[in-house]
Amino acid sequence: MSHKVKKNALRAGTITAGTALMLMMSSPVFAAAAIPDDGDDPGPGLNVVETLGLYVAAPIVLFLVIAGLVIAGDKSRKQAKG
Repeated sequence: MSHKVKKNALRAGTITAGTALMLMMSSPVFAAAAIPDDGDDPGPGLNVVETLGLYVAAPIVLFLVIAGLVIAGDKSRKQAKG
């Protein structure tokens, strides 16, 4: 094997080993999240309308506001130059 192939193989092995190590170290954290602690008080859940509003409508509205501000700023800059 050439030097370049050995170097790439070593790099790939290091990345794989590091990723596997991180996944093994984090697995107890993910397992513990399923078991509620004594002090946990999650509160009431969201209904369908609240969920859609928070995770669908709010990002769309925020995107439209930011896009509108960018377009308004661009038009004012073009008018000032022309």
